[in-house]
Formats: sequence, C-alpha cells, structure tokens
Amino acid sequence: MSVQNPIRPRLAVTIGDPSGIGPELVAKLLASQKNRDQADIYVLATDQEITTAATEIGVSVPVSGRPSSQAVTAVGSTQSTTAVPRGEATVAGGRRALADLQQAVQMYRRGEVDGIMFAPLNKSALGQAGMNQDDELRWFAELLDYKGTTSELNLVPGLTTSRVTSHIPLSQVAEHISARGVLEAIKLLHSTIRGFGTEKPRIAVCALNPHAGEGGKFGHEEVDHIAPGVELAQVQGIDASGPYPCDTLFIKAHAGDYDGVVTMYHDQGQIAMKLMGFDQGVTVQGGLPVPIATPAHGTAYQIVGEGIANIGPSQRAFDTAVSLASQNLAAQTHNTQGLTV
Repeated sequence: MSVQNPIRPRLAVTIGDPSGIGPELVAKLLASQKNRDQADIYVLATDQEITTAATEIGVSVPVSGRPSSQAVTAVGSTQSTTAVPRGEATVAGGRRALADLQQAVQMYRRGEVDGIMFAPLNKSALGQAGMNQDDELRWFAELLDYKGTTSELNLVPGLTTSRVTSHIPLSQVAEHISARGVLEAIKLLHSTIRGFGTEKPRIAVCALNPHAGEGGKFGHEEVDHIAPGVELAQVQGIDASGPYPCDTLFIKAHAGDYDGVVTMYHDQGQIAMKLMGFDQGVTVQGGLPVPIATPAHGTAYQIVGEGIANIGPSQRAFDTAVSLASQNLAAQTHNTQGLTV
C-alpha cells in the first residue's frame, strides 16, 4: 500500500518485543526516505538503540530533536536501561513492549501523535509481564477507557476482514453471536475500508455452520442472528450480503468479488488470510479512537540479528497507520471548518 497523504500525521513507532526482530524491522522502516516523507515519526527508543539496530543490518537512520523528512525523533523508553536477552520470550521483553505501548497511548492522549505503529510482540512475554486481557485490543481499550465496538481487523492486499468474536474458546463462539454483533462488525469494516479510499465497499458475511446451516438443518445461527444482522446493515445503506459458507466465500473474495469479509471467529478468517498473504498481512486494532497497526506476524526469535526479516508486513502496517491517521486528521479539519462557517 503506497500512500500519498495530503495531511502529514505524527506517528509513534515502537520496537515491539526487543528480544525479537522488531528493532531491525523498525530500523529498516526509518532508514527509508519515502517513509520519513509520509509522517513525523517519534520512535520509542533511545538514539543508541536506533543506531545499534541500524548498524547491525547495515542501514543508517538519521535522528534529531525534531522529526522531519530528514530525520526521526527518539523519545526514549521508560524501560531502556533494562537489559533484555535476545532471541527468547522474557519478562523483561514483555515489560519493555507494554511500557512502550502505554507511552505511545499517553502521547496520543496528550495530543502529541495521531497514530501508532508497533513492531511484533510475543503473547507469552506479554503475559509474563502482566497483561491479563485476552489480547492487545482489549488492553488498548481498557487503557483508553473506550467502551465502543472494537474488532481486530486483518488486511492483505485487496481484502480486509473483521470478526464477530475473536479470542474466545471455540466452544463459546455460537453463544456470542447476535444480530447486533454482526451489524457492528459490518459497520466497523465498512467504515475502515472507506477510510482506505473505497467509497462503497462490498462486504460479504461468513456463515458459522457447514453449508450456511442449510436453513436450520445444521444450526440456527444463520437464520436467527447472522442473516438479520446483514439485513440491518443493508437497511443502513451498506453493500453487505450473506451469510455464505466460508469454504467457498474466500475463493470469491480472493478473486476480487469483495472488499471485505466478516467472519464469526478467529481462525475462520485467519487461516484464509494467512494463506493469501502471510508475508503482507497487517493487523489493525479496529474501532479505537486512535489508529493502531502492526504486522500480522510474530517476533521470529530464531532469525534475530541475521538481517533477513521480511520488511513487507511492517511496511504495510506503517502505511496503514499513516493512512488512517491522515483520514482522521482530514475528518477533524473538515468538522472544525464546518463548525466555524
């Protein structure tokens, strides 16, 4: 996703779990003049940390006290003095990742940045460090005291997905599906895709049961909840359709018939999306007031320091965060102008 932004946003970038490939991915991003041209970049790391990561992979990252297309700004980290082993999940790595994310959110709340991009995290390390929420999205929502609809959104080129349920046991999925939940997942996906520049997104909705339930033969969720949720979205003018059996739906989506797909549970969409573009996948913390994006892969401890980590997903995550932040700024400017006329 190459983005030309009329409004230059301010972006907080964290190195993720410092034990993994995050620092080198961030160094690659910051070394790019094209990326520095897109946003004012504030890195939650010290000058020395940035220089060390850049030197290890053979790039150069300009740093100064004021972000511009010529340089990024290192704002440091509350955990930068703590030694973190490399290539393994540790409490120290998890604490650093959490501290940096919290600092980035605080910067947003103080009006210092417009969006956040974070490098890969390790859920085991986060858990060891004290994250007791189901996932980062719930953690962010609590930190922001946000009570609205949220959903983890997953992107590969040409397709975006949202979920009605996410990180819960498969045995609990059916009881958490409702027409309202389906509607909210559709609306969130619709608004996000519009933010990427598609005026009228085509959204398909997955069934839960085999063969879309066959009219109740294999389950009633489609009849009782999913189809009514789709109809509610249609009443609101959204181009949504379904429910469709997911074993064939993603074939059509991959062929370009849809811009977005709403899934009922985590792996229903994730398996298909990672097959379509594991090396290009991006995760967006959808619904939150601040745009937050990250590459949809892990910390890859086994290749740390080798300089071979694929920059593709991180580049798309950076572009996505910049695009969404720019859209928010444009909307705010429009609203302010409207109020002053």
